Amino acid sequence: MKKILSFTILIFASMSTLAAAIKDSPHAVKTLQIYKTIIEIPTVAGRGKVPEMAAYLAKEFSDVGFKNEDIQILPTGETAALIVRYQGNGSADKKPILLLGHMDVVEAFDKDWQRPPFTLTQDDKYFYGRGTIDNKLGIAMLSATFIRLKKEGFIPNRDIFIVFSGDEETAMVTTKMLANARPELANAEYALNSDAGGGDLDKDGKAITYLVQAAEKTYVSFELTLRNKGGHSSRPRPDNAIYELSTALLNIRDYHFPVMWSDMTREFFKVSGTQLSGELGKAMTAFAADPTNKKASDRLEKESSYVGTTRTTCVTTMLKAGHAENALPQSATATVNCRIFPGISVEDVKQSLQKVVNNDAIEFVTLGLPVESPISELRDDVRAAVKKAVHARYPNVQIIAYMESGGTDGMHFRKAGIPTWALASVFMNPDEMFAHGLNERLPIKTFYDGLDHWSIILKDLTAN
Repeated sequence: MKKILSFTILIFASMSTLAAAIKDSPHAVKTLQIYKTIIEIPTVAGRGKVPEMAAYLAKEFSDVGFKNEDIQILPTGETAALIVRYQGNGSADKKPILLLGHMDVVEAFDKDWQRPPFTLTQDDKYFYGRGTIDNKLGIAMLSATFIRLKKEGFIPNRDIFIVFSGDEETAMVTTKMLANARPELANAEYALNSDAGGGDLDKDGKAITYLVQAAEKTYVSFELTLRNKGGHSSRPRPDNAIYELSTALLNIRDYHFPVMWSDMTREFFKVSGTQLSGELGKAMTAFAADPTNKKASDRLEKESSYVGTTRTTCVTTMLKAGHAENALPQSATATVNCRIFPGISVEDVKQSLQKVVNNDAIEFVTLGLPVESPISELRDDVRAAVKKAVHARYPNVQIIAYMESGGTDGMHFRKAGIPTWALASVFMNPDEMFAHGLNERLPIKTFYDGLDHWSIILKDLTAN
């Protein structure tokens, strides 16, 4: 018994020593330095801080030997984009690879958070701060990997480009420019995105699957407006704009778009279902076997993490109405945000909603210019590189492609004809995902475990 106890203590001591060595390695120190610095630059819309972050990163690249002509900061209004070329020797005679990420983050207010959102803080388990997941982790990992490879003297067999946008969370003006107006990027063979994908852990920390984002739903918002003559609030009438619009919105709430699927989403549920126990796992495997199984699709619809993989979704997100507290409303407007299954047009969804609200007086306006993008079928060499990186941490975990319910820069590159896959370094429990929300956080273990992720992938894809 004493020998077993001594051996156990020795194992834990060795693991602690190894963990300390990883944290103290030059690559870990540099990655954390970049991570901390960029999180503490509040790159939210309206503050004009993205150029500052781009300049900081540009200097980091310059300091390790990247040539000035290979580092481009591209100003666009109050924001900016950053392109960094890692020159290859051309021995592979292949087109470049793009590495995507976005420097901007969603707004966060001190008064709402338990910790200051634009200061990197930590406890014994988590890093906290806006962007700790979305997407300054990706920016830090890709930047530090470029720096690490440069210091090692690594020369890829083709060019690799870092491509960081500056307004992915808002208008995506820089994204569209990068995807459509830069000749040096348009020739890329494919793009790898740091802003999605990653591994799922269960509540016990067991790795379930690793997901590669290969498609995104179409993002579109509609404004629904009902107008009225209004009048004095002391003389109410039955045709109240707020009440009538509210009825229409409840109709949308109660409407279920048709169940949809693809080979990719069925494979996703098949693999995920076998990894999960209980009612949810059974519903996944049942859906994979027969997507017309209503009991299975109804169960999946109850899960916010999975409903978007089974159908188009539309939800009311904003309201504005009335002009004075003592006057009947002359107008009421709601914003309805939709995430549309690939292959379904924006116009088809708009027409469906017009039927659902059942009120011809409601005006529909499509906001912005929605982007409909194709599925990027996962290629064998990319899958093999991801597998090598993932299995270095979690052997035997299955790699599966999936469709993103949200939206990333990847949609514009796919639309521009550049196949794009998102494969973040993260492994975590989906229930711990607070991107865009209060008290965004990242498990510290996830940060350090992912330090080699991009080095392994890039070396596998571009080594001579």
